[in-house]
Amino acid sequence: MEGYCVKCKAKQEMKDPKEIEMKNGRPAVTGICTSCGTKMFKIGKMQKDEE
Repeated sequence: MEGYCVKCKAKQEMKDPKEIEMKNGRPAVTGICTSCGTKMFKIGKMQKDEE
């Protein structure tokens, strides 16, 4: 799964993506940037083909 890394300032591939639910109930995905190791966050559901 791809997400935006704030540290790299670019879209990067997400390592170990996990689907979570935010406090307001909306779905989100959290993972680790493959290039720098920073925690990444993406709002929205994880697609079935991107696991």
